[in-house]
Amino acid sequence: MSGYADFVGRIKKKTGIDLSQYKEAQMKRRLKSLYEKRGFQSFSEFYDGINKDTNLMNEFLDRLTINVSEFYRNRKRWEVLEKKIFPRLLKENKRLKIWSAACSTGEEPYTIAMVLSHFLPLSQISIMATDIDGNAIYKAKRGVYSERSLAEVPDEMKSKFFSREGDYFKVTEEIKRTVTFKKQNLLSDSFDTNFDLIICRNVMIYFTEEAKDQLYHKFNSALKPGGVFFVGSTEQIFNPGEYGFEIEDTFFYRKAVKKASVL
Repeated sequence: MSGYADFVGRIKKKTGIDLSQYKEAQMKRRLKSLYEKRGFQSFSEFYDGINKDTNLMNEFLDRLTINVSEFYRNRKRWEVLEKKIFPRLLKENKRLKIWSAACSTGEEPYTIAMVLSHFLPLSQISIMATDIDGNAIYKAKRGVYSERSLAEVPDEMKSKFFSREGDYFKVTEEIKRTVTFKKQNLLSDSFDTNFDLIICRNVMIYFTEEAKDQLYHKFNSALKPGGVFFVGSTEQIFNPGEYGFEIEDTFFYRKAVKKASVL
């Protein structure tokens, strides 16, 4: 058994995270650069370090999930959500059930709340946000961000929903209250159901084709008929019908509504 294969087995036993479902070359390269930076010579040494040091475990999880995020990332897609997707969903139901999966440090779910605030009072907005990395969730709950993270935020949203604190910007309590954060492993944990909208962007690219296949089926089952799955700009699903999806717009997939059979 190679050093990496042994590391994968030990990590799965310790954390429940199955690294074999991530693209191997990409993951090995990323973790090797981390352990070399921290002075380790092998995956075996690195595991021993992780096992003893909580800070190193958090750093490993950060590297695993690549917590690079920003508000209104790929802003044109958020405009499609605002002008096309939300109006249709709200026509069918005024209380939307929304999930931001692999939410990283919170920019995405807070952006959802800001966009949805054009249609509903914040008191009527409720978003579930999950991530595998407890450290990222801690940062998300704090809601404090660098100016760079806000580069795409429209000025009206910036003045309305952020307060400046030195070199940083803090999300208002009203926006914070719209989001509930919790820890979740997408690959092994079960999903809630009956969502109107699931957003999972810029994470599927790290998984193997088999893991993606499993996840697309799980996400489809978690949506209500007509619900929407919103993916990242490098994650187009080329065979959406295979998973029960129809294309609603670029990077937006609608769960197909089963037609009643005619007797």
